[in-house]
Amino acid sequence: MTERSPSSSAESTRSTAPLFALLRGAIAAGLGLGSLTVLVLVLWICSPDPDSSPGGALHTAAGLWLLAHGAELIRTDTLSGVPAPVGLVPLLLAVVPVWLVHRAVRDALADEERPASSTVTFLMAVGGYLLVGAAVVVYARGGGALSVRPMSLLLPSAVVVMGAAAAGVWTAAGCPVGPPPSWAPVRLHEALARDRFGERVRTACRSAAAGTAVLLGGGALLVAVALVRHAESAQQSFVRLSDDGAGQVSVLLLALVLVPNAAVWAAAYGLGPGFALGTASTVTPLAFSGSPALPAFPLLAAVPAEGPGTAPNWAAGAVPVAAGVTIAWFTVRRAVPVRAAQEEAWSRRETALTAALGAVGCGVGAAVLAAASGGPLGTRALAEFGPVWWLTGAAALAWTMLIGVPGALLLRTWRLRKPDENGNESEAGAGERPARERREQKERQDRREEDGEGRRRWWPWHGHRGDDGTAGAEPPVPDAVSATAPAPAPEPGSEPERKSRSNAGVGAGGAGGAAMSAPASSARVPGPAVAPGADEDDGFEPYDFLPTDPWHERTARPGEAGPSGER
Repeated sequence: MTERSPSSSAESTRSTAPLFALLRGAIAAGLGLGSLTVLVLVLWICSPDPDSSPGGALHTAAGLWLLAHGAELIRTDTLSGVPAPVGLVPLLLAVVPVWLVHRAVRDALADEERPASSTVTFLMAVGGYLLVGAAVVVYARGGGALSVRPMSLLLPSAVVVMGAAAAGVWTAAGCPVGPPPSWAPVRLHEALARDRFGERVRTACRSAAAGTAVLLGGGALLVAVALVRHAESAQQSFVRLSDDGAGQVSVLLLALVLVPNAAVWAAAYGLGPGFALGTASTVTPLAFSGSPALPAFPLLAAVPAEGPGTAPNWAAGAVPVAAGVTIAWFTVRRAVPVRAAQEEAWSRRETALTAALGAVGCGVGAAVLAAASGGPLGTRALAEFGPVWWLTGAAALAWTMLIGVPGALLLRTWRLRKPDENGNESEAGAGERPARERREQKERQDRREEDGEGRRRWWPWHGHRGDDGTAGAEPPVPDAVSATAPAPAPEPGSEPERKSRSNAGVGAGGAGGAAMSAPASSARVPGPAVAPGADEDDGFEPYDFLPTDPWHERTARPGEAGPSGER
């Protein structure tokens, strides 16, 4: 009477699912804030001469947590007394809250014990995260050296949280690529269905992500090479910023979280537009112009020397070239699979369009990263730092479009080649490759049979082999005798008759050996019949060679053993 029914239990768990989603969002925010707070407090404790109280350290941790979401901070303790904005977001620090929000929504939707709709889970998880964020904002505005600009809390902070939560919903659903919206024309639906819209979009997204990753990797490589070349300057700036161990660890951690920003700046440098070092200086491969406002920081030691660019500076153009080649390769890998038939490969139009979509995605990704990696570090000369997002995106689109689309078409042609008469590969469809391989395999098998390797013989055979390779063929007819003239029959019981009968038995055995390698459905090959008056002492006995029919279906015939062994 008191036991819960399954229906009531399911209803109760379904009603608590939104609350658990809200709790997951709040926990995700608490984990990010708590980890950053612990790190700041440890550095504050290890500092031999801290210039703030524990409350100041907590306010600093709260400001850094909001900065990781894209909020713009205001620094009040400046030398001039004028508040200075800080909008340069460390990208590696921003990865932590984005990943936590994404995981919270994904795990909430993957919870089978508390099923809920994706919309409710999205709203409740984002609501729980923003509730904690609102409390942090109220605390950060109460005092401290860092405060928050209110408008930056909506854009991009709230947008970053909702975007990460939406990515979690999409991941929980299996990363689908759906059809166009229902209000789209029917002809558009049909055309996209014929053109394999979903498959092409997935390929374009994959190639765009790969191209963007190559841009970032190439930029990181440029930064590493420049730091090695200017290692002495980087070391001097590192030592100049702090003398004690805690301060040097803080500088090192700050440099590490800014490494992705430096990689984006270097990628923009390789693309051509470059980046700004203040309002009066721009760094490009062609020239380093203006009067840069360079604060003492180890990563800024990788900036090239002032003046016109040289050959090592122009070599940075290999980064966008590699990105374009990557987009072409990822597109052709799906457009023309290895050893695919001609009818299974995409057309030139589909391949070019997919590569172009990948280039567009790479341009959008480069523009977003450029916008997120830059920002102000102060007023006046320090008001602009980093690449211009729209110039970086346009340059990435142009590079990858000009290299990716022709490269995809060339790779498609190369993968659809076929061998010519000399065995060299030439352009053609791959549909003839399976037939060609079958012909080559048959020729190799015929050569093995001619060499005596194709069929295993159980006894020596010295007879003549015909032109078709079959055993037991008739010997060639002499020129003096007509091929159509019948041979004289030997007398019964004579020596020639017994030899001919023995040869016939061996020929039948050869045929039976061939029947052994035949499939189970092949017909039974009987032995030769015993001629009347034949001598039983010749050592020859008629037999059946491995019958393939079921034993109970065999019928006894004269001179043949039956199921019971009776003759």
